[in-house]
Amino acid sequence: MTERSEKSLIRSHYKYVLFVFFLIFSSGETEWNKKGLLQGQAMNSSLSDIGMQQAEAAGKYLRDVKFTNVFVSDMARARQTCEAIVKHNSSCSGLEIVTDPSLKERCFGSAEGGLVVDMKNMAAAAGQSWLDFTPPGGETIEQMKTRVETFLGHLFQRMVADHCRPGQKVTKMPETEGALAGKPDDGTRDIPAHALVVSHGALIRVAMRYFVDELKCPLPQGLDMSHVIALCPNTGICRFIMSVEEVDASVTLSAIRCVFINRCEHI
Repeated sequence: MTERSEKSLIRSHYKYVLFVFFLIFSSGETEWNKKGLLQGQAMNSSLSDIGMQQAEAAGKYLRDVKFTNVFVSDMARARQTCEAIVKHNSSCSGLEIVTDPSLKERCFGSAEGGLVVDMKNMAAAAGQSWLDFTPPGGETIEQMKTRVETFLGHLFQRMVADHCRPGQKVTKMPETEGALAGKPDDGTRDIPAHALVVSHGALIRVAMRYFVDELKCPLPQGLDMSHVIALCPNTGICRFIMSVEEVDASVTLSAIRCVFINRCEHI
């Protein structure tokens, strides 16, 4: 029996509360971005020179922020961005980088490889926002939401397995109000578990909507729905705190709080 399965067996009759600090990060610019082309999933392009500079800047910006877990999309541009962050961060030394296909970019179907402006024109003809429009053969917003839910399930199971201890009890979510000063570690006081998650703009936008609309995540002062529905910029950063409970081996989300959305002071 592995150490992880032994811990799961020991925990099976206990209730745990774990606060997960969750930093979600968009990949850097690619050559396709520069050309105004729609990448999606089929076009697995690498970072451009500017994209590498963005990733390096992000790594230096976050170098003193402690992470306990790292998750990344299986697409090349996200992996390159993640590697740049991890390289500069001493707390990531020796950490497993977990690749999760649930984090990959949206599939844009027949629009992939074409100009972004062409998809915008298709959406306008259909009377929809291009960010919500589904091209022929493309992934719907509901399908992307399902991927977000799948990833959260993976995240919660892994974080509980790695960080919960028998008899552990936490009764209050860590405070963040008054701590925001535009610093990389804003909202990370008394961190029990901190996941770095590197994904893509369209998926992150759907995740933000899901957190606010369906999980009822409150927004901090100064943020409103215009920030939530905006497309996350290259190497944009969002931070959330999630309260995760495990009862009889079932892991569920009990509370969520937004610290900030789409920060990019590092570029």
